[in-house]
Amino acid sequence: MSGLELMLPPFVACMILVAMLSYLGLHVIAREVIFVDLSLAQMAALGSLSALLFHVAPESPMTYVFALLATAIGAFLFALTRTSAHGGGLGRVPQEAFIGIVYVVASAAAVLVANKVPGGGEAVEKTLVGSLLWVTWPTIKKLALAYAALGIFHYVLRRRFLTISFHPEQAEAQGWKIRLWDFVFYLSFGVVITLAVPIAGVLMVFSFLVVPAVIANLFTADKRQLTIIAWSSGALASILGLWLSYTKDLPTGPLVVCMYGLLLVGAAVLRKLGIGDKASANPHNV
Repeated sequence: MSGLELMLPPFVACMILVAMLSYLGLHVIAREVIFVDLSLAQMAALGSLSALLFHVAPESPMTYVFALLATAIGAFLFALTRTSAHGGGLGRVPQEAFIGIVYVVASAAAVLVANKVPGGGEAVEKTLVGSLLWVTWPTIKKLALAYAALGIFHYVLRRRFLTISFHPEQAEAQGWKIRLWDFVFYLSFGVVITLAVPIAGVLMVFSFLVVPAVIANLFTADKRQLTIIAWSSGALASILGLWLSYTKDLPTGPLVVCMYGLLLVGAAVLRKLGIGDKASANPHNV
């Protein structure tokens, strides 16, 4: 197998993941729930491991059902604990605290379940690092179709989701049922994460989600420009990581994550040199 044939599937998978995750990352930054994807990813992992307790074959459709049920529970908890300027949610406790608690408890529960099922340790490791280099074209096709459907879903409801994420006070003033819409948002978010983690792993998914959004917010506060910069920076970091992984014979996942970190450092230097919109310091100013 040539180098192109080996690296083309991971490249296509990365572009699909970047297209969806970098956009959702803009919502994550605006909502100030940076680690929500880690929590939902860990809930999905707990669901997948729990399926093994019922002798469900790994990577079978029923395993995804278990994972989605677990992420639905996480989505419900995050919608319930949303805080607002008017004392919504659970009072003075920031939502990030509840997100962290869900992550820790789900991680501990996953370890307990892993000790009770054959191959549990290997499943936990795969959750962290994924299997990007060995992704197959059928898996990529399913991912593309699922993300296309989710993309259409978010496009149709973009006004609701963008307003609640970037201008929650406007949503409250209009009397929207924010917790209901939050549940819908986090549930769709959970589906995205559930499909991404087996391919890329938790560390890479977190990088795809957060780093491009942070880079975009360094330079602009315009919605359209935010999306373009997030997509472009995510694609560039992925391409550099995959190319160096192939040419230097280094592990793909960790190298891609490091490229995201280096790109963020470069973006921060450019921002310090005065490049970018001065209003971009506040992500809610969109």
